[in-house]
Amino acid sequence: ARILNNGQSCIAAKRFIMVEDVADEYESKYVKRMEELIVGDPMDEKTELGPIAREDLLKELDWQVQETVRQGGKILTGGDRVNRKGAFYQPTVLSNVKKGMLAYSEELFGPVAIMIRVKDENEAIQIANDSPFGLGAAIWTKDIEKGKELAKQIESGAVFINGLVKSDPRLPFGGVKSSGYGRELSHYGIKEFVNIKSVWIK
Repeated sequence: ARILNNGQSCIAAKRFIMVEDVADEYESKYVKRMEELIVGDPMDEKTELGPIAREDLLKELDWQVQETVRQGGKILTGGDRVNRKGAFYQPTVLSNVKKGMLAYSEELFGPVAIMIRVKDENEAIQIANDSPFGLGAAIWTKDIEKGKELAKQIESGAVFINGLVKSDPRLPFGGVKSSGYGRELSHYGIKEFVNIKSVWIK
């Protein structure tokens, strides 16, 4: 979810909000998987992570990471550009990210995962909604009914339960807050492209 299109996708996961009960195990497994990613030429079928679109965007991403560290965030892996030609950035995991830090509220467009620990689901919802953005969210749980209830509370254009956020022509797609207004796709979206005639009889 984090490295979709090399992390440069509006629906790629940005903030990973974890309850304390599972945080240590999740972080450990996540860091291990990020360190295993094959970074390289996007034309090579073995490559799992390619470059950032432009050099200036890579520099901005690195500045965001370093600024978050300066504010108290911790790098669990990565945190620098890859030592090779091209705008490549290491798969990175930032932990100990809290409200007030840059990575808490800004969107990092690249392979940088933000880990945020919470004590319970109520705090998780509070932090999920404490964002200027609201395009997509995902809930991972063994309790589907609980997942449905939590989904109702999240301020987002879409919530996926036990699945990655993605677009599908059958589903309306769009965000709330700074992520936009209105919907594309599905029967809601197609109405933008049809001419509806009004006939008024007085």
